[in-house]
Amino acid sequence: MSHTDFQDRAAVTLNDVKLTTEFRNAMDFLRNKRSSVIPSRDEFEALAARGRAIREEALDQLPDLLVALEKRCLANGIQVHWAEDSAQACEIVEGIAKDRQARSFIKGKSMASEEIGLNHFLIERGYECLESDMGEYIVQLAGETPSHIIMPAIHKSKVAIAELFAERIEGHRYTENVDELIGAGRAVLREKFEAADIGISGVNFAVAETGTLCLVENEGNGRMSTTVPNTHIAICGIEKVIPRLEDLPTLLSLLTRSATGQKITTYVNLISSPRQPGDLDGPAAVHLILLDNGRSRIHRDPELRETLLCIRCGACMNHCPVYTRIGGHAYGSVYPGPIGQVVAPQLEGLAQHGEIVEACTLNGACGEVCPVGIPLPGLIRRLRERKRHTPDEQADADAVPGSGRGRSWFEAGLWRAWTLAASSPRLYSLIRLFVTRARALIPRRIGSWSSVRTQPKPAPRSLNELMKDRHV
Repeated sequence: MSHTDFQDRAAVTLNDVKLTTEFRNAMDFLRNKRSSVIPSRDEFEALAARGRAIREEALDQLPDLLVALEKRCLANGIQVHWAEDSAQACEIVEGIAKDRQARSFIKGKSMASEEIGLNHFLIERGYECLESDMGEYIVQLAGETPSHIIMPAIHKSKVAIAELFAERIEGHRYTENVDELIGAGRAVLREKFEAADIGISGVNFAVAETGTLCLVENEGNGRMSTTVPNTHIAICGIEKVIPRLEDLPTLLSLLTRSATGQKITTYVNLISSPRQPGDLDGPAAVHLILLDNGRSRIHRDPELRETLLCIRCGACMNHCPVYTRIGGHAYGSVYPGPIGQVVAPQLEGLAQHGEIVEACTLNGACGEVCPVGIPLPGLIRRLRERKRHTPDEQADADAVPGSGRGRSWFEAGLWRAWTLAASSPRLYSLIRLFVTRARALIPRRIGSWSSVRTQPKPAPRSLNELMKDRHV
């Protein structure tokens, strides 16, 4: 994504006063909901400390936990697949579909499937693939991408959704009644649940101890997607594994409070095996795809490893002043907001997503609200450094893709000149004297600096000179 693309995307939202107002109101609502379920700051910080400890333990033991998870899942009857990248993950899904002679998919909400571009992959090959989360269904119907990892259609107004449904759902009349709109969407999805050959879901947490896949949701579509079709495929980033089943309550409490301001989510789905003899429902086959897609490289990087602590709650987005104003689509990545600024450049490269690391004021709000204490501002600063470092300054095997793409030899030369001047009092004094006396020669416009700031103009005399005049 070029610099111009990012600016253009941001401008679309910034120039739409109604959209920015509605978006800001939505973010305020989510922040207030989160605050309402955290009455005691000390209590929440203690909970967050336990959650971080669980996630840190999981990362410390990641290779062993993944082996243990695979072993336990296989013992439970879940088939396990390893995907090194997006292409391999999509091919595994298609391979399962061919084996099952399947032609239609119904999907629960899954950021991992968005990350690998699964919908486009399957549709291009002639499969039917429908999103069952209402927000995801809306953006799919509109031919758009999600703008928030928890609420995909948060950028859509009620009127826009009413117009979309009237245009795209056969037999549906225009209405702005929310209940009727939801009912219309559910009527379509209900038929697809019954007819779909394969259900696809993400995984919030995978428990190594028991081989259990945990999915949380509020609509019930995830449960339908994983139980009604005869085959269930779960796509799980390798960082989602946790050691023990007893770790779940802590992480679920942090996730639901931070994501939607709920003390507990409506549905908690724990899947440990396919349908067993005597079970009334459930799929005959369950497949787990463990997705790497750059996560191993991030895990090996001591400076950026904390990226993998994320539990995908979206709280950092809701509190980010930049995201609140420009929305998710401006980032041009599956993961927007502060976490997107950290994840997207590492997964897809700084060449493609290098500009979004600059879209941060470093105010620190995202780091303060992160329920597992990810130092997001610090990680963004490190990625800015990587963007300007030449590749030979890092271990080549584990370098962030595109490192050094933002390096400017002119800028580097200026900093070297500044270092030389600042380390020599005599040279610094001469430069200061020249700048104050030649202040009228400074041009009116200085690149991108002047596009959002007034012209810098030094004082006629330096502070040092003024103090000398006062014999200080």
